[in-house]
Amino acid sequence: MTERFEFTSDNSAGICPEAIAELEKANIGEAASYGDDEWTGRLCQRVREIFETNCEVFLVFNGTAANALALAQLCQSFHSIICHEHAHIENDECGACEFFTRGSKLIPTRGAHGKLDLGEVDIALARQHELHSHKPRVLSITQATELGTLYQIDEIGKIAAFAKERGLLMHMDGARFANAVTGLNCAPKEMTWQIGVDVLCFGGTKNGLAAGELVIFFDKQRSAEFEYRAKQAGQLASKMRLLSAPWLALLKDGVWLKNAERANAAAKKMGDALLRAGVQIVFPIEANAVFVQLDAPTIAKLNKRGWQFFKYIEPDIYRLMCSWAVRDVTIAELAGDFKMARSCVEVAA
Repeated sequence: MTERFEFTSDNSAGICPEAIAELEKANIGEAASYGDDEWTGRLCQRVREIFETNCEVFLVFNGTAANALALAQLCQSFHSIICHEHAHIENDECGACEFFTRGSKLIPTRGAHGKLDLGEVDIALARQHELHSHKPRVLSITQATELGTLYQIDEIGKIAAFAKERGLLMHMDGARFANAVTGLNCAPKEMTWQIGVDVLCFGGTKNGLAAGELVIFFDKQRSAEFEYRAKQAGQLASKMRLLSAPWLALLKDGVWLKNAERANAAAKKMGDALLRAGVQIVFPIEANAVFVQLDAPTIAKLNKRGWQFFKYIEPDIYRLMCSWAVRDVTIAELAGDFKMARSCVEVAA
């Protein structure tokens, strides 16, 4: 049996060919270090062009660092951050946000399909008792959400208006930001700075890179001395060009959008194939994730066939994630094994 990780995560895929080609070019000869190279300069300018604004751009190694340092830049130790109960910053970053903010408290709230519910947020805010609780400072949303759904632009606008009325800032965890842009078919500015987002963590790893995430401040004043924060956290790459060059390839000729579109389309194909195989789909498929409800015997049979994927919500909700590299034939193979596994379980029952 060969273990198969195609749907375990969009981190399991390799580097896309455009990124590798640009990396090889940047690897020739010598260049200035610590971000003073031409590739990093061009990358920052390219990001400003894509977002159509004079934003401040920083490059860190991974998404946890991007989120934690961005929030540390916005918060003091006595502040709090409202997020969804399934948010990556709450469940999958080992307390990094609390660590780098030196004590800011994450306040998880409930909401359907992985999205903030402003009624629940209001209840959470009401529980913050003046000096006796952390002072609310940031609303954090994930786009695309951890449950594979998308905030529509008007939903982000309502959250941004809600935040502004209460003097809160907005952080967007965009580990799958590319999937959201192509899923909504909108300009990047339309769901970020133009609608009230203060800082975006723009993910590249899940979109075809080996490493490197962008922290983008849309108000330059909010980014003051962030470079020192990144350096202190061990996030200043000495050979920055080798992170920047693949990013340049991703942002050239819409490669980042093509990769995301391919991943999103694969998720929809897989969802359709699994429905035909009798599998229950739990959440709307709006980006590159498919969530299914499965019993333990079916999972055991799929594991015996080599398929590996995560149980995401207890007791029986599993996540299948499509990357830019997923092939139609692989989707067909998985669907076939699902059908076989379910048939065997039904016969045994």
